[in-house]
Amino acid sequence: MSRRTTTKTTTRLPLSHSDVGTSRGVVVHRYGAPEARPKAYLQASLHADETPAMMALHHLQRLLDEADAAGRIQGEIVIVPAANPIGLGQHVSGMHLGRYELSSGGNFNRGWPDLAEAVGDRVADALADDAAGNVDVIRAAMRAVLAERQARDEPGSLRLTLARLACDADFVLDLHCDDEALMHLYLIPQHWPEARDLAAEIGSRATMLTEDSGGSSFDEAFSMPWVKLARRFGPDRPIPPVCIAATVEYRGQPDVSDELGKTDARGLFRFLQRRGLIAGDPGKLPQLQGEAVDLRAVDVVKAPAAGILVYAVPLGTEMRKGDLVAEIIDPMAEDPNAARVPALSAADGLLFTRRMLKLVRAGEQIAKVIGREILPHRTGKLLED
Repeated sequence: MSRRTTTKTTTRLPLSHSDVGTSRGVVVHRYGAPEARPKAYLQASLHADETPAMMALHHLQRLLDEADAAGRIQGEIVIVPAANPIGLGQHVSGMHLGRYELSSGGNFNRGWPDLAEAVGDRVADALADDAAGNVDVIRAAMRAVLAERQARDEPGSLRLTLARLACDADFVLDLHCDDEALMHLYLIPQHWPEARDLAAEIGSRATMLTEDSGGSSFDEAFSMPWVKLARRFGPDRPIPPVCIAATVEYRGQPDVSDELGKTDARGLFRFLQRRGLIAGDPGKLPQLQGEAVDLRAVDVVKAPAAGILVYAVPLGTEMRKGDLVAEIIDPMAEDPNAARVPALSAADGLLFTRRMLKLVRAGEQIAKVIGREILPHRTGKLLED
């Protein structure tokens, strides 16, 4: 009996180095025929200290290896199991710091380039009244624009490398985690309720929708150009929002186990089956566990004072406006009976994130409550840095 030929390839894409004597690269696993459709791009831990996301893709690779050996890969699947080798190497006094690039202080998931203008200028004379043809033209232009750009340093090289891998995908899933959290998901409103299957399969307890979070995050860099180009060129040159890009938050940093990793991987695998990338029956779609709301309805609870953070309620609590979320204790207060300052919810809804470290400064984020009505104070930049 002849052995079935697998499609998997693994490459290491080198990054340009900023420092003498250093060399880093991004490991990429590809399944399926190159340029097959649909194409899915999944990466983990752009903030390099998000271990639950890496665990999800570790276990997903095992499932994909089995499916590949059985000849069940139908689309193209690109996996980057650790998307930030720069952040993985950032240790200061025994602490791993993966959210910010230490040289510049920049957040690895902020300030991603907006491709809409450059791509729009390039395709302006090539678009027609054929939506499918326009999609092909735009994807080719995205690849060309990114191919022409040059990185000036190692962080820039990382951004270009990941963007070139993701830019022409049908699905871009950027896997993260929070401090302490329930499963949650970020999408643009144009992809809801179409992406209900993703929310259901991952077990999202809170799905947040916005076109512009104010942070230029990785997922928006690939979903929003299609929306902006459609507005620029109008209905005579139709451009559908073909890239479903999402930020998936796999609970909190401590939530690391093989059991959770396997559960998360199976959810991703079934989603890829439902979307035609892997042959087989994913079974009945799980019931949706959480609501989808405008990101402006999410109350970001901040510490009203500096001190010791003590929560009054656990994750998953249904809050009412004015309910006590936590108290901040001033350990240097002369009167311990006057040492506590309350932090209250400004929304009715689910408490879905909390801060892991319990010594806080005034003004720091300590929790999030996903409400059901837009909050008047939620304007401008909606994502914390």
